[in-house]
This record gives sequence, structure tokens and C-alpha cells, in this order.
Amino acid sequence: MNPKSQSRSAARLAAVQALYQHTMEEIPIPQLLHEFHTHRLGEEIDDDQFADADVAFFDDIVEGATARLAEIDALIEAKLASGWSLARLDRTLHQILRAGTYELLARPDVPVGSVINEYLDVAHAFFDAKDTRFANGLLDAIAKDVRR
Repeated sequence: MNPKSQSRSAARLAAVQALYQHTMEEIPIPQLLHEFHTHRLGEEIDDDQFADADVAFFDDIVEGATARLAEIDALIEAKLASGWSLARLDRTLHQILRAGTYELLARPDVPVGSVINEYLDVAHAFFDAKDTRFANGLLDAIAKDVRR
């Protein structure tokens, strides 16, 4: 993986973590970004060295996904099966879907396949194959609506 791809992958993973933290603790976005810039991105935590993240890309995902939260959640909810709601989604999976949906909406410079594959990689870090397939189907359906 080339350094740009690796730094974007690290930014995506960190963005999902930041979005999760934001929903759990309701930390203001500027404070959250500062915390990640200062203490998380590219740091060693529990003997694991995290890849240097593309900070501007990380900031764009976190700020963009939170700014467009209602629009993003509506797109996700529209693709859920009958009887399902956002409240039934695992909170981490919800953040993966939010970040991926934001990129599909707002980052036409990133190919659809790259967006989906990258967030499936993030999903693999937290979930089994069933949940990863669920994320794949949902992001693919959203992509068909927003990237015509």
C-alpha cells in the first residue's frame, strides 16, 4: 500500500473512532479534533504504532459527517430493512456507515470501490463476516443513489 493510501486508511479508522467518541461523550468537534491531533494520530498506544494519518482527510470526514448528520442518517435509514431503525444498529457499525456515507456524498475524488473497500476493512477490525456483508450491502446501495 502506498504511503498516501496508508495515511488515508489510518485517517478513516481514526475518524470512525472519533465519531464514536463524539456520539458517546458529546465532545465538541473542535475539542475532539484537537485531542486526536495531539494524542492519537500517528501515536503509539498499548505498544501498537498507529500509521500517520492524513490529518486534513481525517478532519474532513469528522467535520463533514457531523455537519451532515441528519442527511447521512436519513440515507442510511432509507436502506435499512423493514422493521429496522438506526437505534438497532451497533454504535460502532453506525459510525462506519456514517463515515462511509459522508465520503460517498462529499468526496467524488475518491472512487466508490475505494470508499466501500476501505470501510469494509474498518468493519473487519470490529465485526464478523455477517456484519461486514451488511455494511457492504448498505454502502453499495447508498452509493447507487448518491453517485449516479
